[in-house]
Amino acid sequence: MEHLHPGFLVGLLVFLLLCSAFFSSSETGMLSLNRYRLRHQAKEGHRGAKRASALLARPDRLLGTILVGNNFVNILASSIATVLAIKLWGEAGIAIATVGLTIILLIFGEITPKTLAALRPEVVAYPVSLPLLLLQKVLYPLVALLSAISNGLLRLLGVDLNNKGNESLSTEELRSVVRESGSNMTMNRQSMLLSILDLEKVTVDDIMIPRNEVAGIDIEDDFESIVTQLRTTPHTRLPVFRKDINQIEGIVHMRQIARLLSHDQLTRESLLEACNEPYFVPENTPLSIQLLNFQKQKRRIGIVVDEYGDVLGIVTLEDILEEIVGEFSNQDALRSPDVHAQDDGTLVIDGAAYLRELNRALGWQLPCGGPKTVNGLITEALEHIPDSGTCLQIGQYRFEILQAADNRVKSVRAWVIDDTVTSPDEQP
Repeated sequence: MEHLHPGFLVGLLVFLLLCSAFFSSSETGMLSLNRYRLRHQAKEGHRGAKRASALLARPDRLLGTILVGNNFVNILASSIATVLAIKLWGEAGIAIATVGLTIILLIFGEITPKTLAALRPEVVAYPVSLPLLLLQKVLYPLVALLSAISNGLLRLLGVDLNNKGNESLSTEELRSVVRESGSNMTMNRQSMLLSILDLEKVTVDDIMIPRNEVAGIDIEDDFESIVTQLRTTPHTRLPVFRKDINQIEGIVHMRQIARLLSHDQLTRESLLEACNEPYFVPENTPLSIQLLNFQKQKRRIGIVVDEYGDVLGIVTLEDILEEIVGEFSNQDALRSPDVHAQDDGTLVIDGAAYLRELNRALGWQLPCGGPKTVNGLITEALEHIPDSGTCLQIGQYRFEILQAADNRVKSVRAWVIDDTVTSPDEQP
């Protein structure tokens, strides 16, 4: 090597530096690939993704090939740089070669290519996967020997090589992935996916129509009023009960009695015959489970009951779907309490307002683990039915009772406490 021309040595050194950059970028690019995107692209037939997936299936061999090549190139480059430096500067060239080659390798052989590969892993990994596969075959005997020694040492340290760990994502991790999808997904789709993930946390009693708001048919009512109710109802399905909603007779579909209504042939007996058997749902059933149950039972409406069998309300398939895609009809608006903004910055809220709906609409964080409505939250906090004019604070939210009647809070004035801004009562 001492007899080689310095120009040739410089050219060889540059080539080895490029090889070092190749191996460094290959390592970072391959290990920085998004595994889920890689699997998707491999299934779609992307050649680069298929090759990269095959290499990553045996990470010990992949790393062995890259490290063998990288170390061989770096050591050879060090030797050539030393010989070249001695030819040019004599004994002092050893120190010059050591310092100079270290700086050059760090900049051009390590930091720059690895940074590029980390920022653009697919751009780097897919093209280099082909030469890496060829090198893996050429260096297989040496790589296999080194891998066997390395794996043996890991086994001595108690590492189970067959256990690659659980690569599946938890619900919270999936939620983070959806939120970080950024411009790759519209806000509506993000919201829908997050709502699907939240179905496990929400139970049917969180979204049910409470029994006092259920529109149903009392079979004991005057028959003319029953017919009038059937002709004017905006609902497709109605529960039919006897005197009390706890005595459910069935669920009637308007399509099943439309012909009888149009020909004035409807009777109490034919109405009961047209009813389907009621489908009862436990109050604490998660929405994710209930959605599957609706599908299995071929039902669209369920009667929500507590542990004693008393009817609490009804839940429909539409209610669950609206939790995912948002309101797609104005039916919910008919039963949703209004929130009226005031000139002083406060809000007048109906006592029957659902806490989850308030949190979603206003961006608040009212506790939803216990009571489901504003009335329930206030009465639980005070442990009695308050009088009008009573004020209380729950977290950073202050409430003033505007109207309390019929053993419940009917309306409140609410605002968020901000230390930098005085409350409406304290304003001059």
